[in-house]
Amino acid sequence: MKNSRMPSLIYGTAWKKARTAEVTKMALDCGFRAIDTANQLKHYDEAGVGEALRAFWAEGHPRETVFLQTKFTSQGGQDHRLPYDPRADLKTQVRQSFESSLGHLGVEYLDSYLVHGPQGHPGLIESDWEVWEEMEKIHSEGAARLIGISNVNAFQLGELVTHAKIKPHFVQNRCYAARGWDRDIRRVCENHQIRYQGFSLLTGNPHEMASPPVAEAASRLKLTPAQVIFCFAKHLGMIPLTGTTSRAHGEEDLRSLDASLLPEELSAIEKIGG
Repeated sequence: MKNSRMPSLIYGTAWKKARTAEVTKMALDCGFRAIDTANQLKHYDEAGVGEALRAFWAEGHPRETVFLQTKFTSQGGQDHRLPYDPRADLKTQVRQSFESSLGHLGVEYLDSYLVHGPQGHPGLIESDWEVWEEMEKIHSEGAARLIGISNVNAFQLGELVTHAKIKPHFVQNRCYAARGWDRDIRRVCENHQIRYQGFSLLTGNPHEMASPPVAEAASRLKLTPAQVIFCFAKHLGMIPLTGTTSRAHGEEDLRSLDASLLPEELSAIEKIGG
């Protein structure tokens, strides 16, 4: 089985609510070819993403042109609208959520399937391993070509890569400059060939976006501060997520991947948060 094409920028569909279908189709129309969602009605409308995808494919675009990623969310991260039987065992819940996602999205396989976050803290607990074992099984069946984990700390990720039969292909985390742009997690990822997906790069770092190093790079390259941050993320080896609802901003975000920062600019931006 071939690996799914690795995305360079992902469109995130969280918190779009009733606009999910509209803005997801907008993202596809302006050139995004990787979409992130979750089977979690508390924050996502996975069926709305499916509506946008069906409209896109009806225009003649093949399924293989879009990298699709969704997530299993445990009961602790859900509201009352669960995509699985709350009385079922965890492995059954993962399977039911996965099958529900395929139905929402109108596909036969996923390019990437993530655990929305561990249930244990600071380390993994038995329930986390039950979930991961079912994720591994779904991957082995070819139904999810890549698997990963979101909202994870370095200790949890270290446990997972040490003891899992199938190591995660992705980590997706909120990325703060104040934490060295999630340096500790990225170091584990680099050591184990895991691709790091960063979200909240803009909304989580408003002061850093307004900092002199970002402003100076933006002036030199004739880019917006947001474009500089996405360009910076690319240089660090991240796959950034953006959730813009503006087509103009979406097109700008995509163009940012063509830009290059100087080594001294990269160093200055990497240091702005501490």
